[in-house]
Amino acid sequence: MTHVLVTGGSGYIGSWCTLALLDAGFTVRTTVRDPAREPQLRATLNRPGANLEVVRADLSADDGWRAAADGCDAILHVASPTLTRPPRDDDEMVRPAVDGTLRVLRAARDAGVRRVVMTSAIGAIAYGHPPRDTPFTERDWTNVDAGIGPYQKSKTLSERAAWDFVAGEGRGLELATVNPTAVLGPVLGPDYSPSLNGIARMLDGSMPTLLKFATGYVDVRDVASLHLLAMTEPAAAGERFIATAGHSLWQRDIARIMRERLGERAAKVPTREMPLAVARGLALVNPQMGALKMLLGRNLDATSAKAERLLGWKARPIEDTVVETAESLLALPR
Repeated sequence: MTHVLVTGGSGYIGSWCTLALLDAGFTVRTTVRDPAREPQLRATLNRPGANLEVVRADLSADDGWRAAADGCDAILHVASPTLTRPPRDDDEMVRPAVDGTLRVLRAARDAGVRRVVMTSAIGAIAYGHPPRDTPFTERDWTNVDAGIGPYQKSKTLSERAAWDFVAGEGRGLELATVNPTAVLGPVLGPDYSPSLNGIARMLDGSMPTLLKFATGYVDVRDVASLHLLAMTEPAAAGERFIATAGHSLWQRDIARIMRERLGERAAKVPTREMPLAVARGLALVNPQMGALKMLLGRNLDATSAKAERLLGWKARPIEDTVVETAESLLALPR
């Protein structure tokens, strides 16, 4: 493989995947919805002279996808529809995610692409289940009928649609998915993943108390390296891979790491945990809290043993990632 298309190359994970590909010597084409963002993307990547082409394509329309896929050996489908406000109903997020995924897969098949690696999420694996003591694995699927949030539903149904398409209409197209837990890591600019907002709010004092939930975390650079392994390794075809670093962490663990490692720079990081009953009450009336209501009181542990065994993937210590995330956020211009 030499030519790779990255959908959503201006996003947080997409940018790091693009960097990993360029640094590994691949020729990369990446899509953006707005061509005016190309100079900003190139400046963010900071790879002058790199074999990088930026093209326009939008998940909500057919135009541009076949041309974007032509001549590519593989596609990293990282792009996902986003909303700047809570959706009015689930379909407002689900339909664009499913339809956009199918547009990319049709274009890949018709252009003779060998393999697509789709960025899914732990949200397609670990939600809507009763409490459990064992880690989630790639055999698990989120229960979309259990009152889960629209984001998790969109990730689950779009991944399901991808597997169904490849099985029924793919004509030999290979698929692998990467399912990251909460993604942290250094920021490349002021636009970064929503999963970093919790770190940012702890640091600036806008999160006065901690919430009681635990989930897995993973470094964005390790997520990018897993995408490349899933793209190039023969054993990855037809497989799902959870990306997580070790066991899950409670939010209080994240706060403790920052206070211990950052000293005075973490002076605003909270130390108290909000009582669970209070948090659940707030989740009924506060949209920001409502998005976390399925997590409150839960421990969504997961394992990356499959990626380690089949692909030789290894995640860096998450404690180091937490610190590097915080330091990069603190370094942003204010």
